Formats: sequence, C-alpha cells, structure tokens
Amino acid sequence: MNYLLKKATIIDPDSKHHKKVRDVLIENGKLIKIASNIPNDGIYKEVKFPNLHLSQGWFDPNVSLGEPGFEERETLKNGIKIAAQSGFTHICVNSNTNPVPDTKSGIEYIKNKTKNNIVSVYPVGALTVNSNGKHLAELYDMHRHGAISFYDYKKPIAEPNLLKIALQYCQSFNGLVQSFPRDNSIAGTAQVHEGVATTLLGLKGIPALAEELHIARDLYILEYTGGKLHIPTVSTAKSVELIKKAKKKRLQVSCSVSINNLILTDESLHDFNTNYKLQPPLRTKKDTKALLKALNEGIIDGVTSDHNPIDIEHKKVEFEHAHYGSIGLESCYGALQTVVSTEKAVQALTRLKTVFGIEKSGIKEGNKADITLFNPNLKWNFTQPKIHSTSKNAALLDQSLTGKVYGIIAKNKIMINNEF
Repeated sequence: MNYLLKKATIIDPDSKHHKKVRDVLIENGKLIKIASNIPNDGIYKEVKFPNLHLSQGWFDPNVSLGEPGFEERETLKNGIKIAAQSGFTHICVNSNTNPVPDTKSGIEYIKNKTKNNIVSVYPVGALTVNSNGKHLAELYDMHRHGAISFYDYKKPIAEPNLLKIALQYCQSFNGLVQSFPRDNSIAGTAQVHEGVATTLLGLKGIPALAEELHIARDLYILEYTGGKLHIPTVSTAKSVELIKKAKKKRLQVSCSVSINNLILTDESLHDFNTNYKLQPPLRTKKDTKALLKALNEGIIDGVTSDHNPIDIEHKKVEFEHAHYGSIGLESCYGALQTVVSTEKAVQALTRLKTVFGIEKSGIKEGNKADITLFNPNLKWNFTQPKIHSTSKNAALLDQSLTGKVYGIIAKNKIMINNEF
C-alpha cells in the first residue's frame, strides 16, 4: 500500500525538514518523496489529520506484557496492539514472565509469537538463571537468538562480583547489561519513599540512599571492567549527579526514567491508592525537578512508560499486600508532553534506540518508513474508558494530558487509532 501524508509537521532534528510542514509520500514501506506539496493522482491513499506531526517511530525499552505465564494481566497480542496505538514502533519485552526467559527457547518463544507485527518486539533475557541473582544465564546463546539485553526485572544485582563478570563476559559480543538500582540491605521491607509525606502516613520508607549507593557501586565496577551498562528507571537527584559524573569519564553508561517519576510525587500516596505503589517509589518534588532537568540536558537518555499490567486480584488489596506496578503505554506520551516541549518529547522517546542497538530511521528520502503520527496540542483526560490494556492499574488515571497519537507506519503497514 502506498500512502500520501498531507501537511505534516516533521519533528526530526537530524532532518533538513525539521519543524517544516511537508507532504510525505510512502511507497512499499519507504519514504520516496518529501516536499511542500505532492499532488495525488488517485493512486495514493491520503492520510490527513488536524495538526498532524510525524517523527521517527518511538521506542520503549521497558515493557511488561505478562505472557507467558500471566496472560490474565496482558497477552502479547493485546500488548503489541496497545503499544502501536500509543505510538511505539519498537518495544523491549521484560523478563518477568513464567517461565523466565533465561535460555534461547524463552527468547525464541517471544520472537515467534510477535513476528510479522507492525511493532518490532525485542525480548530481554534474564541476567541470571530464573532471575534468582546467583548464576549467570546463557547470555551468549540468548544473544544469538535475539535477546537485546540482559536484566532481572526490578531485581537488583546483589552480588558485586556477578555484575563484574557479566560486564566482562558481555564485552565479547557487545552485550548490554541492565542493573536495577536498589540496595535491598538498606531498602529492607519498606515499600514507599522515605520522606515527610510518607512518614506522616505512617509508612516505612525506602531512603534515596538505597538507589544511590547501588548506582555508585555499579559505576565503580563499570569503570573497572568496561562494557555497557544501562540503569533503568532512576528516580533521585543524587542518582542523576552520579551518572553525570560517570558520563564525563566516558563510561558506557545510560539510564532511563519512568514517566511516573517525572509526573507524580510521594504526595500522591495520601489515600493509599495502590496504583501509586511503584518500583522505584514515587519521590519528592525536588527529585522530580532534578529528573526533568537531567532529561532536558541529555544526562537521562530517555523515558519509559514502565508498563507493568497487574491483575485486579493483586492490586485491589491492602497497600502492603499489593504488587508493584502500573500500566503506562497509553498515557506515556500525553503525560510527557505536559512537562517538556514536543521536540524534547520525541528525543526522549527515540534516543535510547542507539543504546539498545536499534536502527534509527530518520525522516529522509530513501529511508524506510518507521514513523509515529501524532498531534502534540490535543488535550484529553486519561479516564477509565480510555484504557484498552487488559489490566487497569494506572498511576496516571484521571490526569489531564497533552498530545495524542494518531497512529504509526512501520514494516509497510499502517495502524490508525479507531477514535480517528
């Protein structure tokens, strides 16, 4: 199918068409022509929307979809559909499934179940066997069969030597190691941030130190070993400073921030709503401000929805018994656009492609069409009826958002949201 996108504002700093209104002609999955006006002689399917903007396709490195093992939370099929509707042409699927993908068969299962979709899906392999933190999994074998990185989802690497060996070993095939930043010996059994707001609620808190100390340790090890380290979902001001210093040393370290930690603070916990029970926990306004500044400066490499569907049986319970997590794909862009500019939002949703080794296909004639279509000015409320994920545990529920996704074009396919 051939498409003609009419009057689209292009957002791509690397393109000569950046911030310009252009018609874009797509034939057989490639950007054939970009010009101020392209006549349609009837052989092209026109795509026209109010205030249409387009950028290269967005990427989320931190998505949980349940399957296999937790299909009641979200299936791969529905999760991919949600990702497409949310503007993502590329997603990484986390290793928090049952069984844990710690061998090539687990990686192949995800690859086979998600092939031929409009969204490119990249499996994340477990770093350790069964994600138990004791012995390295079959990293090279998983890498050969499509694992994009290695990560025991939301589980810190407690043993320093294990991280050292993983970083050294992965250098032989340019592998990427992820390390969740939390020192459990300091965090203990606490479930929320240690601060004034949560202390007033009588909740035992996790000090920011638990994250910062773990990051400091990881960075020392990285400096010793070399290799590539990604720190997912940083959440404190001090964490950002540590990573900034490491980058100045030219260490190969990258990091992401959850959209929840950019938008919400620990003050949201006033009514013990379990949708706000997250890992990392919601922090203070000071931390949120520092995270936003670091994102704008490029110290934080990108934003993730941190999409983690949890079924109602494990969310609608007492706060201390509820599972951590929130869905986030559907609200991620609209929330991000409330705190950063359109250009910064696009950068935050595409910059991590380079870290994870995913090809960046810019808006340039001759490149393949891998693009997201959106309206950055459309205001809307993220209410329960707008949730199409199987699970409804949304930390950003009832938030006023700015920016809406029209659809995506990728792999010579198009997906337009039904509401348009």
